[in-house]
Amino acid sequence: MTDPIPTPDVAPPDVVRAAYMELIVSDLAASRRFYVDVLDLVVTEEDDEVIYLRSLEEFIHHNLVLRKGPVPAVAAFAYRVRSAEDLDRAVAFYSELGCRVERNTDGFTKGVGDSVRVEDPLGFPYEFFYEVEHVERLAWNYEKHTPGAIVRIDHFNQVTPDVPRAISYMEDLGFRVTEDIEDGDGTVYAAWMRRKPTVHDAAMTGGDGPRMHHVAFATHEKHNILAICDKMGALRISDMIERGPGRHGVSNAFYLYLRDPDGHRVEIYTQDYWTGDPDNPLVTWDVHDNQRRDWWGNPVVPSWYTDASLVLDLDGNPQPLVTRTDSSEMAVTIGADGFSYTREGDTERGFKLGEQL
Repeated sequence: MTDPIPTPDVAPPDVVRAAYMELIVSDLAASRRFYVDVLDLVVTEEDDEVIYLRSLEEFIHHNLVLRKGPVPAVAAFAYRVRSAEDLDRAVAFYSELGCRVERNTDGFTKGVGDSVRVEDPLGFPYEFFYEVEHVERLAWNYEKHTPGAIVRIDHFNQVTPDVPRAISYMEDLGFRVTEDIEDGDGTVYAAWMRRKPTVHDAAMTGGDGPRMHHVAFATHEKHNILAICDKMGALRISDMIERGPGRHGVSNAFYLYLRDPDGHRVEIYTQDYWTGDPDNPLVTWDVHDNQRRDWWGNPVVPSWYTDASLVLDLDGNPQPLVTRTDSSEMAVTIGADGFSYTREGDTERGFKLGEQL
């Protein structure tokens, strides 16, 4: 375990939601075909170096930035904050933590005004912004809604070697834990944390990091996800489907995981639940429960555990990876996710539940 991150004496910025991700891609044309021609995200602006995309219900300039670069990676996990004053709070909060902080009153991307970017204590490039250019919200433009319509950005999933340390820091930033995964000794393997009143805006999962596991976009219904699968099959690109479709135990959401031309993982996600009440209960999953990642008990492909995207520092260089050192029950990782129950008695418990039904 690494040293804990101290709690700043100043208030954190008031984060509203996960708002956009900036991805570095090696082939802008190939990425455009994937995100625009296959997933039907809407182009707000583009040139030879960068493409700004948004989902159908979005009114801010973009939810995804594709920027051409030499090394596929994540340049920013961007959060909208509640007021312009929250940018001052972000500067104070991260300065007290000793983090590198940069502010650009003109914004780091088109369509976004005064913004703060930081290299956070976990090594991730976070951005906070309030001022945005409004664009047309296409919620009522049903002629543009394809069968696989993507309506909003939902969350980021991040890989970090010390999940409890990450949880403590994110709680100081104002996030609350909705669900987590633990073992019998209380070791926390992953946590789903929220600002908006759904299951999460950010998930922290254990592994060598900092890396980006996936960025998630939401559809209205699970049939939209099935339509994406049908489309990819018809286009003969089903090899870009990594996992699913399926139903998560954690979050209760219906899911599909895709890999873009650079290997960045994208989740298409729908039907999680409301968490807006102040006493919303924490849901804790046993690491040995094979239904936590897939409710139907389907096995998880090995790439799920090994592959993730690099993240960049504020100079555009890949952050070095720190190896996860937790030894507690690590051997159950694959078995706990679909091949079998790994805690003695779980199979018997499952049969008894079946008899009750």
